[in-house]
Amino acid sequence: MSGRGSTYKRCKCRDANGREVGATCPRLRRADGAWNPKHGTWYFRLEVPVSEGEQRQVMKRGGFDSKDKAEAAQDAVDRLLSIPDPGPAGAAARAEILRLVDDAFRRRKPLPDYDDVRRRDQTGQSLAGTLTVEQWLTSWLSGRRKLKAATFRSYESHVRLYLVPHLGPLPLDKLRVAHVSDMFEAIDAENRRIAEIRATGTDSERAAVKNRRAVGPASKQRIRATLRKALNDAMRQQLLLVNVATIVEMESAKRPKAVVWSVERVTAWKANRARRAEAVAELADARTLSDQYRADLLRREIEHLDATERPSPVMVWTAEQTGTFLDHAHDERLYALYHLIALRGLRRGEACGVRWTDVDLDAGTLVVSEQLVQLGWAVESGTPKSDAGARTVHLDAETVTVLRTWRRTQLAERMQWGKAWTDSGRIFTREDGTELHPANVTSRFGDLAADAGLPPIRLHDLRHGAATLALTAGVDVKVVQEMLGHSSSVLTRDTYTSVVPELAREAAERTAALIPRKRSTGTDGLPTGSLEPKTNQAAPRFSGNRLISGGAPPGTRTPNPLIKSQLLCQLS
Repeated sequence: MSGRGSTYKRCKCRDANGREVGATCPRLRRADGAWNPKHGTWYFRLEVPVSEGEQRQVMKRGGFDSKDKAEAAQDAVDRLLSIPDPGPAGAAARAEILRLVDDAFRRRKPLPDYDDVRRRDQTGQSLAGTLTVEQWLTSWLSGRRKLKAATFRSYESHVRLYLVPHLGPLPLDKLRVAHVSDMFEAIDAENRRIAEIRATGTDSERAAVKNRRAVGPASKQRIRATLRKALNDAMRQQLLLVNVATIVEMESAKRPKAVVWSVERVTAWKANRARRAEAVAELADARTLSDQYRADLLRREIEHLDATERPSPVMVWTAEQTGTFLDHAHDERLYALYHLIALRGLRRGEACGVRWTDVDLDAGTLVVSEQLVQLGWAVESGTPKSDAGARTVHLDAETVTVLRTWRRTQLAERMQWGKAWTDSGRIFTREDGTELHPANVTSRFGDLAADAGLPPIRLHDLRHGAATLALTAGVDVKVVQEMLGHSSSVLTRDTYTSVVPELAREAAERTAALIPRKRSTGTDGLPTGSLEPKTNQAAPRFSGNRLISGGAPPGTRTPNPLIKSQLLCQLS
């Protein structure tokens, strides 16, 4: 028990004049002097710490049914009051703690938790309030001023769309793994609801989810990463002891493998598009005839055909298909941009953001130091995606020639526009010299590919194609990694080796060729015999229709007469 306080017992009995007798009531004790457990309640008296010169304060609280409980409450209050700094520096905090204690006694609630109050006091938070997940995320996000615009946009959308709606009202220090798991289960349930509406919903229901995308494993991993970062920062400020986002179990987000548009896949794609065209025509007829049932079936079939048009999210053209595209786009104004991406694997934002000061055509090099990033529809200039993204790309002779030709075209446009031409410094610009909008570059690429009759790929897949072509040409994977600006060659291998199976087969053949053999293998996979003549071979003898090469006497089960078990025979 604290040295600044004491406990005593009293009751509510009154004397003849109506005054409470308190601690002097004779019924508080038994005849033997022991306390009477059936009469009166226990109180504690505690001297509150005050600053020098302030009036002395004493706290008295009671209603406890035992001396031990009164002493425990006194010690708990005394411990809470010891948290703030002594003297004037801690006066405000002590006053706030006293208000919390008074409120707890008045409402008959537990006293404030010592560790929680201490943590709040040390981090400068209000001792009376409860910091919620929403309050912390809002404060945390507003303080992230040094983030790249794209990263901030990603954090903000995760906080607004998922973290606050599902976790916002919870006290930050009460956040548990189960809460985070429940959030992802709710996201999965919403995915299933959207899929069901698209499959069987009414037109109005389908319109309501028209632009809603399913939140896949990769997106959920990014949402978890945002929460993990926010909670790590909370731990650094001692607002939390454990980061539950690092503990929650989630399905892994596998990077989609690049798949090449092989002859078989192109054939299937053409059949898919042909059937889609037929279904669209049939849908128009069904609507004309007001056959709603038939129209719904055809609409779902068209959606299924669109969803299965590409075997993988990441599709890659063959060398021949890439050549077809470049030939078709040769007279396109921005042909040089698409040529650069197709052969050297620049990202869209890097190609749009590169400046003439970053290229040395005589040396055949291009330095990637800037990119144009699309945020919604707005476009901002920024640094490359990662440290590895800032790199020097070596150009082949044809690409240098293409860029020289493009430079002459741009200079001619500049002369034509005169003073109205904007000197943005970019290699690839609009006719008036202003920066390109990345979305327009993507849209035009899609039109060119469709006009060439090629199977669909994304503009970013043209970059994947550059990596595939380099690997097929025998370029070392480390060189390809540096060309693409990947942080690790592991990423390059995992993404692209699946689309170059001939490299794996060639490696297998080279490996097999290293092993010296005296017995060859026929085309049917069976041994054809020795490559060298054998000597001193005993002539085989026949027994019935079986070829026997000598051994045990007739009647035994195995060539070894000491082994009688069939199982041991098989193992011998």
